[in-house]
Amino acid sequence: MSKVTRTDPQSPAPHAADSHDLIRVHGARENNLKDVSIEIPKRRLTVFTGVSGSGKSSLVFHTIAAESQRLINETYSAFVQGFMPTLARPEVDVLDGLTTAIIVDQQRMGGDARSTVGTVTDAHAMLRILFSRLGKPHIGPPGAYAFNVPSVRASGAITVERGARKAVKATFTRTGGMCTRCEGRGTVSDIDLTQLYDDSKSIAEGAFTIPGWKSDSFWTVRVYAESGLLDPDKPIRTFTKKEMHDFLHREPTKVKVEGVNLTYEGLIPKIQKSFLSKDKEALQPHIRAFVERAVTFTTCPECDGTRLSEGARSSKIKGISIADACALQISDLAAWVRGLDEPSVAPLLTALQQTLDSFTEIGLGYLSLDRASGTLSGGEAQRVKMIRHLGSSLTDTTYVFDEPTTGLHPHDIQRMNNLLLRLRDKGNTVLVVEHKPETIAIADHVVDLGPGAGAAGGTVCFEGTVEGLRAGGTVTGRHFDDRAAVKKTVRTPTGTLEIRGATTHNLRGVDVDIPLGVLTVVTGVAGSGKSSLVHGSLPRRAGAGGEGVVSVDQAPIRGSRRSNPATYTGLLDPIRKAFAKANGVKPGLFSSNSEGACPTCSGAGVIFTDLAMMAGVASPCEECEGKRFQASVLDHHLGGRDISEVLAMSVTEAGEFFGDGEARTPAAHRILGRLADVGLGYLGLGQPLTTLSGGERQRLKLATHMAEKGGVYLLDEPTAGLHLADVEQLLGLLDRLVDSGKSVIVIEHHQAVMAHADWIIDLGPGAGHDGGRIVFEGTPAALVAARSTLTGEHLAAYVGA
Repeated sequence: MSKVTRTDPQSPAPHAADSHDLIRVHGARENNLKDVSIEIPKRRLTVFTGVSGSGKSSLVFHTIAAESQRLINETYSAFVQGFMPTLARPEVDVLDGLTTAIIVDQQRMGGDARSTVGTVTDAHAMLRILFSRLGKPHIGPPGAYAFNVPSVRASGAITVERGARKAVKATFTRTGGMCTRCEGRGTVSDIDLTQLYDDSKSIAEGAFTIPGWKSDSFWTVRVYAESGLLDPDKPIRTFTKKEMHDFLHREPTKVKVEGVNLTYEGLIPKIQKSFLSKDKEALQPHIRAFVERAVTFTTCPECDGTRLSEGARSSKIKGISIADACALQISDLAAWVRGLDEPSVAPLLTALQQTLDSFTEIGLGYLSLDRASGTLSGGEAQRVKMIRHLGSSLTDTTYVFDEPTTGLHPHDIQRMNNLLLRLRDKGNTVLVVEHKPETIAIADHVVDLGPGAGAAGGTVCFEGTVEGLRAGGTVTGRHFDDRAAVKKTVRTPTGTLEIRGATTHNLRGVDVDIPLGVLTVVTGVAGSGKSSLVHGSLPRRAGAGGEGVVSVDQAPIRGSRRSNPATYTGLLDPIRKAFAKANGVKPGLFSSNSEGACPTCSGAGVIFTDLAMMAGVASPCEECEGKRFQASVLDHHLGGRDISEVLAMSVTEAGEFFGDGEARTPAAHRILGRLADVGLGYLGLGQPLTTLSGGERQRLKLATHMAEKGGVYLLDEPTAGLHLADVEQLLGLLDRLVDSGKSVIVIEHHQAVMAHADWIIDLGPGAGHDGGRIVFEGTPAALVAARSTLTGEHLAAYVGA
């Protein structure tokens, strides 16, 4: 191999292509951005900071990354674009110097019952190929080991068009790995019939106890009562065996009810189609409560929860089946794969080994490949998405991260920082939205947005180096080096909650007494068993002790662009009633989703024009001018304001408006007070939920749960998405809850919350099977003094002890 040597001693002039070293943004106006213009250096690590709601995501995700994706989509043919999501051009004057953007966000992975960590990372696909080549006995191709592939058998006559037409008998078989009992889900549902009907009554007497099943409904009760298949006046418990079969299990049958053709179907398949086939989280609260009462999910007895057929489980490599391999902790599975020496599949083993090592490197070695992807936290889901990018050969791309340290213990943050730096050093542009000072500190360039949130934000307060940020005087700069001090005096518990023999997931028979009447923080590295202890054992124990439990987990709040803080928190109900009472009309008139909606835009406020594969156009409704209500509804006033003007108010303005005077409404004022308590005073009542940031959604959810009656509050990482300045406000809120007689238990990694605690329970020492034990119980001061755990070491360094 020969190398060309340069003989020209003079260095050539810079190439024109090397001058494009900046991403230029001019005049960005997406969401609350106020004509933002910045220049971001390429092939550097840029961190975007600012209080929650200041416009970070609007600039990074909704402007830069969105335009990059839109331009890439435009390179495809119109036919292909018709199958892709249509993206509108962001509100920005100039975007220059963009490169391909790879977005790694905190969106939860799909909650499909058959989606696992193995299927979303391709590790399971590689394992299937491995077992189809080396597994003994050999049962078939890779599909024979897939729990998403059912076995198929067919036989019949086919016509062969070759010369004279000739009918040939043929058979077709395909071996799949799906368990026939649970259909690859690992669990089977059992319906409690006593929750569906009262068997002492007849259908005519109203035996059904299913929500929404009214006696005059054609589609539900009347089809059973008037089908002619059942006696509607006979108590259900006296049905014959045939009647009971027709009532519960009959196949769809056409029947006539008052001359109308309807389909009669057994009660159990009807319930499964109408309730159980839908995402439980998307159901209305009273329907979800019914489903939770009526349906129990148990491990499939046939496959023992492995999702696989008996044949797939019988095929083994060195005594390990594919079900056993997927159940192993990934760090252990990586060691097993490393021990396989088979030249015929060497490239496959190398690729599988790299994927499994990436899990361990990114701090997820404690997971198993059969873990359902819907059960991952936001931080875990984000890191799982990162795995496919770690070994990528792509360079000169833009990686966009949304708070990659969410859910990470301080011990793991350094590992995440190293990954971000590694991506940058390969020649990529790395853009990170982040609040943690440990990650801001490694940035080459910092963009600080603010100065406030919502309408008070949307401008660039600082742009430059980390040292410049420290001296810049912005909110982030002032709080950058803040360190909370450990409490000198702690509260005295008023009692204890006993947990004995907790074994959920990786917990090893944990015994712990959780003090009541104080602020307790549960800590430990990611995967040590914190959520298993708090969510798996505590609600049951606390409920048995007569304490009402309010649990605020990390599940994202759902809502369309029609949802807003007023509808989500239930604030709109007392407001509608107050308007109705003041004007002597029905409350439904003051809902843009009901009677009062503008007929032209159906209460959306905008008219959508579908342009096929091009981005649709949304233009303000000319009839209601974007106010969403009929003109006649806006003639009704309360305290001199119409309903659209009230929904345009901020929480703070509305608090004053409903606090006293003609518009005084105590029920609305209480909800507004809770929103102000969590720092959302700037939020507009009618602002669509789709425009809220992650931190704003987290606090909106917390404010809603504060209305629930309970003596024990369980909070799962409430600082997620919160700026350093917002954490102070959260601590004040937690103090007020405890001082009002509540017991507050928080799962948290933020050292400021740990330092502020009255009692700390630390789990570990590691993750997965290396965790699941209590390694410390006591006050924060004792944890710092002992430094016996990873949490203790990092907390001591944080408080400067």
